[in-house]
Order: sequence, then structure tokens, then C-alpha cells
Amino acid sequence: MKKQVLVSALAAVLAVISSPLAPVWAQSSSPVKPLTIEAIFAPGGLTGRGPENTEWSPDGTKLSFVERDDEGEHGELWYVDAATGAKKVLVSAAKLASLAPDTNKVKDEREKERRTRYHVAAYLWAPDSKHLIFDSQGQLWIFDLATSTAVQFTSAPDPSGDPKFSPDGSHVSYVRQHNLYVRPASGGGEKQLTKDTGDNLFNGDIDWVYAEELSVRSNYFWSPDSKQIVFLHMDETKVPSYPIANLIPTHPTVDNEKYPKVGDPNPVVKLGVVDADKGGGKVRWISLTNDDEAYIPRFGWVRDGVIWAEVLNRTEDKMDLYFIDAKSGKSRIVLTETTPAAWIDFEHVEVRFLNSSGGFLWPSWRDGNMHLYFYSFDKQNPMGADAKLERQLTHGDFQVLGIDGVDEAAGTVFFSANKDDPRQRHMFSVKLDGSSFEQLTHDEGFNVGKFSDDGKHYEQTFMGPSTSPRMSLCAVGGTCSPVWEARNEVVEYGLRAPHYLEFKAEDGTTLYGRLLLPPEAPAGGKIPLIVNIYGGPAAQIVLKEPPSGFDEILARQGFAIFAVDNRGTPGRGRKFQTAIRHEFGAIELKDQLAALDQLFAQYPQLDKDRIAIWGWSNGGSMTLYAMTHSDRFRAGVAVAPVTDQINYDTIYTERYMGLLKEDPTGYAESDVTKAAANLHGALLLAHGTGDDNVHFQNSVQMIDALIKAGKQFRLMIYPNKTHSISGSDARDHLFHMIDDHFERELK
Repeated sequence: MKKQVLVSALAAVLAVISSPLAPVWAQSSSPVKPLTIEAIFAPGGLTGRGPENTEWSPDGTKLSFVERDDEGEHGELWYVDAATGAKKVLVSAAKLASLAPDTNKVKDEREKERRTRYHVAAYLWAPDSKHLIFDSQGQLWIFDLATSTAVQFTSAPDPSGDPKFSPDGSHVSYVRQHNLYVRPASGGGEKQLTKDTGDNLFNGDIDWVYAEELSVRSNYFWSPDSKQIVFLHMDETKVPSYPIANLIPTHPTVDNEKYPKVGDPNPVVKLGVVDADKGGGKVRWISLTNDDEAYIPRFGWVRDGVIWAEVLNRTEDKMDLYFIDAKSGKSRIVLTETTPAAWIDFEHVEVRFLNSSGGFLWPSWRDGNMHLYFYSFDKQNPMGADAKLERQLTHGDFQVLGIDGVDEAAGTVFFSANKDDPRQRHMFSVKLDGSSFEQLTHDEGFNVGKFSDDGKHYEQTFMGPSTSPRMSLCAVGGTCSPVWEARNEVVEYGLRAPHYLEFKAEDGTTLYGRLLLPPEAPAGGKIPLIVNIYGGPAAQIVLKEPPSGFDEILARQGFAIFAVDNRGTPGRGRKFQTAIRHEFGAIELKDQLAALDQLFAQYPQLDKDRIAIWGWSNGGSMTLYAMTHSDRFRAGVAVAPVTDQINYDTIYTERYMGLLKEDPTGYAESDVTKAAANLHGALLLAHGTGDDNVHFQNSVQMIDALIKAGKQFRLMIYPNKTHSISGSDARDHLFHMIDDHFERELK
């Protein structure tokens, strides 16, 4: 009750200061703990370390998760009983330490980033909900819940990954050295299902670009009858390599990463089917298209004997849904989705097949917003006709952000959407007949849900602008039981929510922004302004989420912190997001400057002559673009930027910029290295040498261009660090450098 009063009091203060007409020097409730950069990036951060690897047991009775102390030294696998809400230990700390060691203990920076960035599962439930399989640093163990004993399942010198139980629980499959293996769950001989050699041929394994840009988390799937496996074969022979060097040892080492840059050959892909119950045999290959440039981002089983697959063209504006006879290889296109003058918004296009009937859910941008459509087909004869559009399930000026679950017995679909406010995310439900549209969550902020297979219960994680994260287990249509609650960073550190603002782009489009002012008036009167930018099609940064600790640190030093989501960022529909098609930089900067002009009109206490800008990844690219295409910024920090779009990968860049051979001018105009001579303001450039996402090459090219242009700048290199520049030591160092840069250049 006391905590609720404190949060409510803070919310009341924030409401008062949210108007530009009100006094702007309102102070939050007195913080209990000192807010420092070290506190933000200490293990566990300001909120404490939250639950990890959250999973539902197949029978829907248990929600399991790993809970560790902040340092990761002590952790247990817990479960919450869906019926009672009771929380109990499933696997003890002593056993978990060997079965699922803390990812932060992984020495290799790139492997650590792979596991965290792509949410690699530490364990998997068996179909009987009585056993678990653990991936312990490449060796698989089967854990019996009844006896609390673990048996080592693999012991090969090379690591085994992506384990799966067959649907009947009799076998376990896994990937090793880019090949598929299977073994009886009870033990016995291991069978190798595919037998390619070398590093260029993948069978069921995932390459970097499919994982990063198509969100592929597995490339093989069991048939419902546990007899066959369909998998993706990838041939990376023609994909160029990028050298990632470790310069720390006396004799440096080089890891050559397969990475297709703009215009390069992509992996050549095809589907294969192999008999798993017979321990292998000849692979039956399925050829869906003669286009070697096409992607196969998703596939699976319609039912026994029939496979479905999506085929996406290289320009990513056309996707075909195929049904395939697994025995003969005969295929039929049953649905085609096209997006002229746009792209397939693959972040949200996730088809969901229903088990009990011949139907599937299909998200589409076709009416200008991302909505759900229900298609039917003849399950007895799936390839007999095209899929039939039955109805559009959701309507309105909002975006469906993902399908969270389905209760097929009740005919209900659960999904996330940003209805009524694109800065929030809520959970909704709708019937398959299009009726009973209902909002399940209502507190202002960000909600993420994970449903049990039967759709009767869900895990809900919530966070808001004045509320720290919390996790609950809820019954659909019933009550919620608390599972975990973060430390109250808002109260403990005196964090304040920003002012949420609205601006207009030149075409009249609403742009959403946020502003955090200093808690006290600076002695000099005028307030220097720092713009935090991302600006690209992969992320919004103006969201109703918990306040930023780093923004608060800067604000207490007398800076105002501002951000706006320009056209081209997601969450606002097809027209808004595709405004930047074939043109990275120009529209984004135009919107940023327009919002700045309107901000200064609303807040005359801000200093127009002392503006800085900073960002990471695409935000780093936009920082460089802004500082070379405008004279408004006195200082800037670009972290891990793409400096020339042709340096980045095919799938992401060509989705938005088109093919290089078709629009060389658009690519040239987005190359900030060509504008190095126009740099205005004091630049700090930072990058990790082990970045396998935005290669260090980008910053090297920018450095070369700035030197040739006679431009001075500051540079910080983080040896072997990846795109996230993770770890307390590196993060402390980087954010102190950013802080010092603004102190030096704006005061």
C-alpha cells in the first residue's frame, strides 16, 4: 500500500509538470540511492535481474523460468502453478549451475551476444511435461523432474544445439556441425540424418543474416506423426566473408564471418525432407522456385504429409505461401501477398496455423495498417484449391504487433497491438468469427504476453513510465498472480518520466516526442539540449516505458534530453514507415529539425545555440548524417554507425533501399563518408572491433574520410566488443565518455 501511494504521488507530480505552461523545475521525490553510470550498468542494473528463459509446460499447468541473483552466481529454475499461483523450485541451484550456466560467464563475446540477442533457450520441455532437456554449453542433458536427476545425452567434441523432442517424445533431434542428428530419448545409437561437410553447407542450422534480419530461430521441424523432419538447406559457398580480427594476442587471430553485403550473393536455399524414424536415408529435396535470390523465411507442417513454406523475393515486396506434398515434392501457391512501393513488414508477418481446423492467421499491411486476416483451406485436401479469405479480424488505425496465442477450443485469438496510442503496447483478443474484440490490459505502458499452448493462461510482463517492470501469471478472463517485481527504480533513484509531446511533419503527420528537463533551473538561464536519435525502420524510442537512468543523469547535470520518432520508424502504419523508402537520411533529418523548431517555440528556455545529438547503430548513422547535412548541432556521439549503406547486409538494407543496381543514386546519397568535409560540431565516434553486425569497417571508412577532409574528431575503440559493447567495464567507460563529451562541448 505504501509503495502504491509513493508511485501515485510521483505520477501526480509528473502530471503537473507535463504542461509547458506549468513550472518546469519540479523535483521528484527524494531518491534513496545515488544515481550513477556505474549503478545503471552494474549486474542487475537499477531494477535487479529479472526472470529469464520463461517457458510454458506443454500441458499448460506450469510457467517455468530461471531466476538468478544480480551477479548470476546463484540461480534456480522455478515454476508457477497455473491453477493456484504457487511458486516452487523445479531445479535447484546446485543442479542448474552445471545444466544452465549463466550466459554472462561465456568468454567469447560473439557467442555471448548470439545467445542473448537471439534468446537462445537454455532448456526445453518434453511433450510429457515430465522431463526437460538442457543445453549446457553445447552438451545436452535430459532432466527427470520426478527423480530430480540429469543424464548426459550428448558427449561429442563439437557442440550440439537447437534440440527438439519429437511430438511423441520418443526421440530428440539436434544440430551439430551444420548437420541434423537424432537419437532415442531413452538412449541408444545416435543417427546422423544429413552428411554434408565443410562450413558452407547448412542443414537445419541458421546463418547470421537469417537469424538477424528474418528472426529465424530454428530451421527444422518434426512432422506431427514424429516420422519425418523438414529442414532448410543453405549453401553459403558464394557468400563473401568478412574478417573479424582479435588483435589482443601477440599473434592475432581472424574469424571469417559469412556476411552478404548489399548486392552480394545470398545463401542459396531449398527445403529437404528426411525420415527421422528410420534414422535417416536419402533426403527428398523440394524445389519451390527457380529464383536463387529468394528467401525461405518460414516453413512447417500443415499436417502429416503436407508442408507449408513462405517464399520471399529479394526485393521483399512479394511473398508466396506454398503447400507441398512431402512425398512427391509437388507444390502449389495458395496465397500471394504483395506490397507495391513498400515492403513486406517481416517484423510482424508471422503466419499461425490452427491445429484443429483447416485455417491460418495471416497478418498483412494491405489496408495500410498491420491487421489480422483469417484464411481457410480444406485440411483433407490442402493443395486442392487456393486458401480462402474468410474475414479480416481486426480493423482500425492501429498496428497489430504480434500473435501471442490461440485458444482453438474457444475460437479466440490473442494478440498485441498499439490501439489508441502508438507509444503503448497492450494485449487484446478477438474471436475467429471477428466478434468480441476485447482489450485485456489497461495500465498505461508496455505489455508483453506469452500464452500457454491451450490459450487458457498467459504470462504478462508490464512496465510503464512511472512503473518498474513486473511479471504476472494470469488466467484468461480471470485473476492474475504476481510472479516477480523489479526493484522500484523510479522511487529508489528518483527517476522522472519525460514530458510526452506531439509535433507536425511538413506533410501534417503527427510526430511523437519526449522531453526531460533538468530538475532545477541552471544558473545560466538557458538549457543546453541533447537529442537522442534512432530514426530507422527497426525501432521506436518514444514509448511509454520506464524512464532512462542515463537521461536522468544528464538532466541533473543541467541538460534537457529530447527524442522524436520521425517518419520511417515503425508502429505507425505503412505510409508513415515507408516514407523513407530508397532514401535513408533526408526525410528523417527533415522531421527531426521540424520537431526541434516546434520544441523551441514551446520551450523558450532551451538554448538553440547549444544542441548535441547522439545515437547507436542506425542512431549513430543518423548522428553522422545530421552533423554532415546540418549546422544545427554543436556536438555529437555516433556509436557503431553504418556509414555507407552498401557495407550492411542484403536482407535489411535492400528491404528499405531497394537493389543497388536499380538505385545507385539513392545509395550514394545515403553515404555519409562522402559528406565528411561538411562535418559541423565536435564528433565522438565509438565502435567495437568485434562487431559482427555493423562491422568496424564502417567507422574505419569514416575515419579515413574525415582525415582526408582535414576534420578533427575524437575516437574510442573497444577491442573485441560486439555491437552492444556489453559488460559493466565497457559500458561504464563508454557512457562516461559520452557524458564528458557533452559536458566539454555544451558548457
